[in-house]
Amino acid sequence: MDKQHGFSLLEILIAFSILAISLGILLKIFSAGVNTAAVAEDYTVAVQLGESLMVRAGVETPLQAGEVSGRDNDKYAWRVVVAPYRFSPDDVDVSLIKTELFKVDVVISWDDEDGGNGRQLELTTLKVRNKAVAS
Repeated sequence: MDKQHGFSLLEILIAFSILAISLGILLKIFSAGVNTAAVAEDYTVAVQLGESLMVRAGVETPLQAGEVSGRDNDKYAWRVVVAPYRFSPDDVDVSLIKTELFKVDVVISWDDEDGGNGRQLELTTLKVRNKAVAS
């Protein structure tokens, strides 16, 4: 009575195939997670940059109509557009208002490192300026 000991060649090939497929799936999941984390980090940096640029309007620079642009960290291109905000004539009697509203738009764009599709983030707010101060 001869009994075989060990595994046959077919069993070993099936085991290696299952192992290779499992490792391939795990590597794909891991790389997708790393890519998602990198994109999330880019958006976080862009939001922080946009908020800081938005706060500067009217604090470091005068609150007046205009456009300013630049680059940060050789990756993020930004543009700040300040424009007077106009009320609808039906909304309110403009002569009673002692302040002016300005709309501040901040647009930040950056490209993927691979030169793929560019990403863009836009933030908008309203800022107030006293009419007595404006001249």
